[in-house]
Amino acid sequence: MKVRTWPVVGVIFATLWVFVRGVSLTPTNLVGVFLAGLVVGLPVAFIFRRLYSKRLDLGRGIRALPYAGLYLGSFGWELLRANIDVSYRVLSPGMPIEPEVILVPLRVESDIAITVIANSITITPGTVTLDYDEATNALYVHGVNGRDPEAIADPIHTWEDYALELFNEDASPSDPPPDIVVSGGTRESTTDHQDGGIDDDR
Repeated sequence: MKVRTWPVVGVIFATLWVFVRGVSLTPTNLVGVFLAGLVVGLPVAFIFRRLYSKRLDLGRGIRALPYAGLYLGSFGWELLRANIDVSYRVLSPGMPIEPEVILVPLRVESDIAITVIANSITITPGTVTLDYDEATNALYVHGVNGRDPEAIADPIHTWEDYALELFNEDASPSDPPPDIVVSGGTRESTTDHQDGGIDDDR
């Protein structure tokens, strides 16, 4: 069922206003703040209605809600894990840190999906999105622990699986993600460095 987009956006604004106000969880307060949010949110959404598509597939939006929950749950877990990891590194100065930049090709193609994933990477401690390569549809990602580049890419691929369904992309989560590219190439092991001796070509 397709409905006009701007009233839906106005309701979303009102719902966000309830969270922003942080009111006590009583029916009277919640309804009052929600109605106040509608009074402001609906006119604002109407004024800026040209920024949205004219119609919204409400059924598609409802079907996407579980994937939004899965995305937020996966992101929240990775955010917690990354905070613990970075805190441990700060408290353990002797722990080796080998930063690396990797190129992560994406299966999502819409601007909103790419933006959501890029921001999720940057918000997560230990990683940051450096740039987006439009020609290859890939993100340049800097990771503080480059010893295992696949470990950096794994949560990104998981978020992308949910984003493919959430934003109704052409690709499917069953499509294998493209291989990442490590900027430093194949890493040599510590043993190779120690046992390799001096390079005669130097």
